[in-house]
Amino acid sequence: MPAVKRVRLTTNRIATLRCAPGQKQAFLWDSEVPGLAVRVTSTGTKAFIVQGELHSKTRRRTLKETDLEEARKSGREWTDLVSKGIDPDVDEARKKQAEAEEAVRQKVAEALVRDAWNDYLAEREERWSARHLLDHRKLSQDGSQERRKGGGLRKPGPLAPLMKIRLADLTAARVETWIKSEAIDRPTQSRLALRLLRAFLAWCGEHPQYGQIVGTGIITNRAKETLPKQQARRDCLQKEQLAGWFKQVREIQNPVISAYLQCLLLTGARREEVAGLRWQDIDFKWCKIVIHDKVEGERVIPLTPYVADLLRRLPRRNEWVFSSPTAASGRLQSAFKPHNRALAEAGIEDNITMHGLRRSFGSLSEWVELPVGVVAQIMGHKPSATAERHYRVRPLDLLRQWAERYEGWLLEQAGIEAPERREPGEVLRLVAGGEK
Repeated sequence: MPAVKRVRLTTNRIATLRCAPGQKQAFLWDSEVPGLAVRVTSTGTKAFIVQGELHSKTRRRTLKETDLEEARKSGREWTDLVSKGIDPDVDEARKKQAEAEEAVRQKVAEALVRDAWNDYLAEREERWSARHLLDHRKLSQDGSQERRKGGGLRKPGPLAPLMKIRLADLTAARVETWIKSEAIDRPTQSRLALRLLRAFLAWCGEHPQYGQIVGTGIITNRAKETLPKQQARRDCLQKEQLAGWFKQVREIQNPVISAYLQCLLLTGARREEVAGLRWQDIDFKWCKIVIHDKVEGERVIPLTPYVADLLRRLPRRNEWVFSSPTAASGRLQSAFKPHNRALAEAGIEDNITMHGLRRSFGSLSEWVELPVGVVAQIMGHKPSATAERHYRVRPLDLLRQWAERYEGWLLEQAGIEAPERREPGEVLRLVAGGEK
């Protein structure tokens, strides 16, 4: 650094400092702190600066301090680093990074289970189906959400009590106490909640921040054994119940719900597969339906005459086959209540669920001796034998033969006249503006 005149900086000297005529800037160097000075520009703007030699190069920094004593303190720290060969900019960046990391550690240490849960859902949202994501949200809801129908608030999900505690405080003992309490009133939901919690904790264990605070062995065998053993559901329609079931379902005032329930039984598809059908998935000319499933991605099944007749009668409000003018999604969301009413009016005391209708397809198909492989292919089950996986490629025409046989038998049991069969590709005649 070139020799400069130094004086002891004071408030008065700083206040009277001016640039000489023609100068762009001037400096007044402090005698107490080497390298500290006040810089004034031709416009009268003043600031403290500090200057020194680092690796044979002159380095200068403008200080943010406006108080003289604070500027001297910062100046001493800066020149001390430079004298040791340390770059103050690099040192400051390291300190800021360390502070930021410490802030993150503190934040994570205080994070609630819900904070980590929300991060988990946000990361997985694009990979999951809408239904799977909805299950996570419903099981963790805190009960502050309003019901869409009937007023009031939604019931808190089984995971809600855990969402309020710190993730660092989530222990095996807490989980065991929680699951014992929840399993009393809602064992089925609690079983699903425990399964989702296990996957969530595995994600936390691999997370760069949450992995530092979440414990291991949180879900113990004792917690799993608290839940009653899950019994396989056996609900399905019996042959003698078909007439009453069809009669009451066909009398449901909403044609979309009526057709939806019948299609579940007639196609054997999953409830969300049927509810998610778009008009572009239905080919009336070549008598086929494209089902978007969770196993192969999609499968093609026959469009049988009665199902085709049901679908032709539905209103085309939007892209969805089973549309709903009141649902935000534009399509049918649930047919649970209308179906239960139909079951009651038909005198069927068994609790037949939506999935029970799919189970009914597999059970009732034995009455017409449908081959097991045909049933599995139509329903979208994975092949269970080597021959099925590698040596059976059934064309749609062969599936159609068996599907129509099954449909005809169902309609016969229900006392319903089967519609006229059309060959795939047959051109429809229009009579008085309608299909014939």
